[in-house]
Amino acid sequence: MTQIPLFCSSLIIFLVLATSISPSHENQTFLECLKTNSNPSYPISSLVFSPKNSSFPSVLQEYIRNLRFNESTTRKPLFILTAQHESHIQASIICAKAQGVQMKIRSGGHDYEGLSYVSDVPFFIVDMFNFHSINVSIEDESAWVEVGATLGEVYYRIAEKSNVHGFPAGVCPTVGVGGHFSGGGYGNMMRKYGLTVDNIDDAKLIDVHGRILDRKSMGKDLFWAITGGGGVSYGVILSYKIKLVRVPPKVTVFRVQRFYDQNALDLAYLWQRRADKWDNDLFMRMIIDVVNSTTRTPEKTIRVSFFTLFLGDVNRLLSLLNRSFPELGLERKDCIEMTWVESVLYYTSFPNGTRVEALLSRVPQSLTYLKRKSDYLQKPMSKEGLEFIFKKMIELQIPTSLTFNPYGGRMSEISPSAKPFPHRAGNIAKIQYATNWNEAGVEAANHYLNLTRVLYDYMTPFVSKSPRLAFLNYRDLDIGITHNGKLSYFEGKVYGIKYFKKENFNRLVKIKTKVDPENFFRNEQSIPVYPAGRK
Repeated sequence: MTQIPLFCSSLIIFLVLATSISPSHENQTFLECLKTNSNPSYPISSLVFSPKNSSFPSVLQEYIRNLRFNESTTRKPLFILTAQHESHIQASIICAKAQGVQMKIRSGGHDYEGLSYVSDVPFFIVDMFNFHSINVSIEDESAWVEVGATLGEVYYRIAEKSNVHGFPAGVCPTVGVGGHFSGGGYGNMMRKYGLTVDNIDDAKLIDVHGRILDRKSMGKDLFWAITGGGGVSYGVILSYKIKLVRVPPKVTVFRVQRFYDQNALDLAYLWQRRADKWDNDLFMRMIIDVVNSTTRTPEKTIRVSFFTLFLGDVNRLLSLLNRSFPELGLERKDCIEMTWVESVLYYTSFPNGTRVEALLSRVPQSLTYLKRKSDYLQKPMSKEGLEFIFKKMIELQIPTSLTFNPYGGRMSEISPSAKPFPHRAGNIAKIQYATNWNEAGVEAANHYLNLTRVLYDYMTPFVSKSPRLAFLNYRDLDIGITHNGKLSYFEGKVYGIKYFKKENFNRLVKIKTKVDPENFFRNEQSIPVYPAGRK
């Protein structure tokens, strides 16, 4: 496997870190420790970037996807290791343990709270973007995908070999595989094929002892944990073996919008009662947001959009919706037939006709300051409830959209304990709160964060309860954090049962305590270990 370094001209950097050093590494700088413990056939010095290096800002910012964590006040890492070989990661684990420095692991940087590149304690980043090989085998309908690859690259490489295969993952092509897969990634084929983690056959991981493990050698418990429980709590994942799924040569997409004065309330009300029960080939996302009114009376109005992927042709789609959702009034002119890989571009709002090579770009279409939150809809909202939320969104003048992603289908057939991700049968939809803004600074951030939290509070009567559930890949520090101290288990339980429910969370903690008892792999929302004396 050949890896091409992104930054090949960097100078050797000697780092002196103000941290405690264990006796076995006394008087060593971190770089010296890395050099001592990595494979000399794969030199590491030129892959380490400290703030003293002129390339440090560009290396750091290359994979920051939330501008909220790119402020001058944001704490910066002590250095960044742009690893190119397994030995670089093994060395970083050895040296981080020896010198007491927190290690953060970044693949694509789309984690909503910046947990892969921000910390309140001294830390460094192991950046995995050089681990991006993708080996597709159409013969056995599988692919080995390294964690630094992006979803767009995965889709492109599959489509390069077959127009009747795909993979059920997210719609944003610049998302990195590592966090997306390990956290239970989903996309617009989940009603047909489930989540990413429901379609993973194997994985390679470096554990806290520096061992490279596959599914067989890591055992069923650890493999279970890293397929939905978040890989960063258990080790450094190198790659996943995924199962490709069948897609038709042509799929159908549409994006239909209705405003408040165009029966949007009735359509939203009906969507909740039907979207999880439609044919498994149909994924119809509903998005609610506030826009300028064309009539100016009132000035702002509610827009409800229906964004759809159908795994079939337009004739079958029209026949299906004319029977099951005639109120939408879908017409042939609203629909477009295309290949599955072209539908990825459509869903990401690329202009029609964009070449599929655009999926290979690692540069997002836009970067903003953002906040995300999540909820689960388990009972349909009444019209009065929807009206209440519509009015509050307008009153708040909030730039937040509510995206309802329908469940049912394959999602309802899989046991909640099959993977750490527990949100299966009994859920109508997952809701994403998405707030974006373009104003820098703490004051602006606090303003928009508060608006998002207020809307989230207004939604309380209509969503899951005891606990109020959340989705791990929509990281949200509002629901709890751990300081990774003596109380980490009790702090972790607060957010852990929201992400995983009680049974799965307890199993994750048990596995974590066994494979990483010193809690080396940690972040502000990692899986904790049991308190001392408890097993």
